[in-house]
Amino acid sequence: MEYGGKVYRIKLLCSVDNDPVACLNHDNITGTKTSRVMDLFTREQYIAWHGHEPPPEWREVTAWDMWVAFGYQIPFFLFTSPPCKGLSGLLPEKSAKTIKYLSLNQLTVRGIDLSLEACLLYGGGVPAILQLENVPRIRSRGKSLLKQIEKTLKKYGYAVSMRADHNLGEVGGLGQNRVRFLIMARHEAQIPNFIFYPEKKPLKTIGDVIGPLPMPGDIEAGGPLHRLPNLQWKTWVRLGLIKAGGDWRDLQDVPFEQYRIVHQPRGGAWAVENYEEPSRTVTGGAGVGRSNGAAAISDPRVNLKEGTHGTIYRVCRDDQVGPTVTGANGPNNGAMSISDPRLTDRAGRHPGVYQIVRMDETSPCITGTRFGSGALAVADPRVKTKLMPDSYGVQEWEESAKAVRGANRIMNSPASISDPRLSDLKNRYTDKYRMQDMEEPSATITSVTDVQSGAPLVADARLGCKPRAGSYGVQDWNEPGKTVTGSGDVHSGSAALADPRIPADTDRGSWILIAEDGTWHRPMTTYELAMLQSFPRYLPDGRPFQLEGCSDAKAREYIGNAVPRDAARENGNVILLAAAQAEANETFSMSWDTVWVAPEDIDQMPAMVH
Repeated sequence: MEYGGKVYRIKLLCSVDNDPVACLNHDNITGTKTSRVMDLFTREQYIAWHGHEPPPEWREVTAWDMWVAFGYQIPFFLFTSPPCKGLSGLLPEKSAKTIKYLSLNQLTVRGIDLSLEACLLYGGGVPAILQLENVPRIRSRGKSLLKQIEKTLKKYGYAVSMRADHNLGEVGGLGQNRVRFLIMARHEAQIPNFIFYPEKKPLKTIGDVIGPLPMPGDIEAGGPLHRLPNLQWKTWVRLGLIKAGGDWRDLQDVPFEQYRIVHQPRGGAWAVENYEEPSRTVTGGAGVGRSNGAAAISDPRVNLKEGTHGTIYRVCRDDQVGPTVTGANGPNNGAMSISDPRLTDRAGRHPGVYQIVRMDETSPCITGTRFGSGALAVADPRVKTKLMPDSYGVQEWEESAKAVRGANRIMNSPASISDPRLSDLKNRYTDKYRMQDMEEPSATITSVTDVQSGAPLVADARLGCKPRAGSYGVQDWNEPGKTVTGSGDVHSGSAALADPRIPADTDRGSWILIAEDGTWHRPMTTYELAMLQSFPRYLPDGRPFQLEGCSDAKAREYIGNAVPRDAARENGNVILLAAAQAEANETFSMSWDTVWVAPEDIDQMPAMVH
């Protein structure tokens, strides 16, 4: 940033994290070796979080350790982004109140305390500007922490601004909305002038950001993070059925009758022959349900002798007096049975299987079976365990993306996109792959030589040759293959196969399913999520953007936790402007921009009433 003939830049002193992989990737992205692996937990917090004592080599970080990390100098600008897991709405309220997550939340305060203590104790001063970023829900779950932080900062002489509507997407002109809670503290002795809020920029669409990138799966151009996830087949189908801009809640509106494949057996299958009528044709298919021929009969001969006791298999009516109760212990030797009308009559062999009972109706009979065999299920309206609104979310290409977070599965985040690049593009030349009629005038001849770019094609009727035998041949799965030739192509030989391996619901892979809107509903790759976070396309060493030493899921967590680069740059510019004005002794300036950190409001004098 240039001001008053001087150029102001931000120099990175250090980056502190307890994760060595995060530190490694920080250095790879910035091209510096400034990261420091430090665990800021106290011993009590360590035990509460991990559930055990720290290893023998572990020790608590002191103010001196922080001073050494700062390079024995007071940083002008201190930025802290403490862990937000315990403060996020993604964590249930019950878990957030446990000692484990409460101890994690304490890092919000401890990081600031250690830094300010180190600067004051060993440097005789404090940073001119301090900034803390976290999730908006810290206002409720971390209310006591914020009061403690505000009290500490004001004790050190800071003017403090807290806002929960800091949209990094608008600040950096990103392709996503990313609202965060932000504390901006200005040391009034060092920066007596105002700090102005960055100018808001229009949001980009997802297509603006992802459109110029390589196609998903191209790991040579996009790096290892540009792999398509191997999702289950049923997940791909769900994504294809969800409309662009929707999420899992739209699945209930899908007319499933149009898509399902239902086996309808031939008439007569599972039939039971009448004992008093002629039988139908006996076929070669043996077994009930495997044929529409005669295979079952209603046989009235129960093989009971004349002297058999009359109470065997006796069923008493519910509205009549019962017979004498005997010591028989089973229906086959005289124990009573009853036709109980309290069980609702239902059609089907197993009426209770997968039955969902309404909350406002009488329950059927309780049995000892499991759910799949007749145990009851209830449509309970009291349960509020809903999926997150963005689960299975498919975002629109033309809209700004929702915030990229550490959720690494499409089931719990809007990490899929309605990608229109497979369909016909508006700006594509109409002559591409154009086949001209032999009997019609030709289109304009251009200088291109490739049919993909507009070179003319003609349906030439003069060719009298026929394709060789085997062209477009589809080979049988159960037969030996034909000779493999050097031009193994479907256009010149039998290079296609009737593959019976239709994916099962749980089979994993990467498939292209064209949705009804003509686009490919697919999960966004980790590389694309990083680009929405405005990470650079290439690392300083020339490689495509990538993170080392971690799984793809962990990489998504790192990316979702990061502050977008473009937003950080805009924040840095207003901080540098405030620093330059303070250096020039310009304590007042007229501006249309919103004041970010102003002095405390002074109570107005009451008007005199005559």
